[in-house]
Amino acid sequence: MIKLSGRLAGLEESVTLAITAKARALKAEGKDIIGFGAGEPDCDTPENIKEAAIKAIKDGQTKYTPVGGINELKDAVIGKFERDNRLQYSREEIIVSCGGKHSIFNLFQSILDHGDEVIIPAPYWVSYPVMVMLGGGVPRVVYTKESEGFRMSPEAFEAHISKRTKAVVINSPSNPTGAAYTAAELEKLADVAMRHKLLIVSDEIYEKLTYDGLASSSIASVDDEVKKNTMVLNGVSKAYSMTGWRIGYAAGPKEIVKAMTNIQSQSTSNPTSISQWAAVEALNGPQEAVGVMTKEFEKRRNAMVDGLNAIPGVSSIRPQGAFYVFANISGTLGRRVDGKTINGSVDMANYLLDSAGIAVVPGEPFGDDSFIRLSYATSMKNVVDGVRRIGEAVGELK
Repeated sequence: MIKLSGRLAGLEESVTLAITAKARALKAEGKDIIGFGAGEPDCDTPENIKEAAIKAIKDGQTKYTPVGGINELKDAVIGKFERDNRLQYSREEIIVSCGGKHSIFNLFQSILDHGDEVIIPAPYWVSYPVMVMLGGGVPRVVYTKESEGFRMSPEAFEAHISKRTKAVVINSPSNPTGAAYTAAELEKLADVAMRHKLLIVSDEIYEKLTYDGLASSSIASVDDEVKKNTMVLNGVSKAYSMTGWRIGYAAGPKEIVKAMTNIQSQSTSNPTSISQWAAVEALNGPQEAVGVMTKEFEKRRNAMVDGLNAIPGVSSIRPQGAFYVFANISGTLGRRVDGKTINGSVDMANYLLDSAGIAVVPGEPFGDDSFIRLSYATSMKNVVDGVRRIGEAVGELK
């Protein structure tokens, strides 16, 4: 029997995708399932973006492109950074990859040697630690508190730095908590990173999805020196409902971008040509659809948070961005139903799916087993009905 690489030890399928797949399978069997698992907007890609893709096909834009993306898309990315973040980049400092996840994977493959440590605040997106480990690195997790808005303090950050620390991940707004740092908070974190000569990995994929008047800030905007030591990661998947188009992009030091491009040249080559032209239109075209979607998400967020907070044993703070609620279920742990005990988030997720037809994602792979993640990137009807069903299921626990 073939022995697999030791790098794969502990590597499992993304729990988010696994839950979504299980819910879809049950739905295909005719079960009444409401999915709160998916990390993608429920609305369609805007028409102008789809038309740009159709035009690209008709114009014969279906061949290989430069590995790191067409110049037109790099220029659109440069324009986006200037317009939204007051950041200036050259084409040599931009790479376009096959989704935001691909950009992050390429980055860790480019910067990490065996034993290098990367600081990751928890709760975290499930793939960060795995990607660090696949790059030979070691995740150093900084656990944050719900009472502090799930934001890493400069003191906690500094306390976890060692001689092997090479980088820190900042995800704002965050998946899974929806927490977002203010410009002042980012400046303090940047100060710690700069004093210790760390690379800042800033995942800003949810930057346009913020609520209550909050304006998302990029840590690279603190000053020129911070920008020189920051890789900014973004993409079109979330803001433009283009998850399946698989276009992510990164901006940062050209030597790192060059290394990422070399890795990409030996793995995927270029991102899909047609998707690149669609992304040009997404970034350069009308932006009204983003605002409409965000307003709708804010309404759903409020309905979901208010509904969850009315359930005894369940609570949630109000997320500032993205489209997730990270609900605290610690008040339900240890309770029983039908001879089974709810010992953690996996038990709760299975219980809700089996008894109430509600698909949520356990908090355990995000770094906290006392929580579950729910996505409100679904209809208001599903939000209201789904939270009601969760309340009824939790009410059965004794």
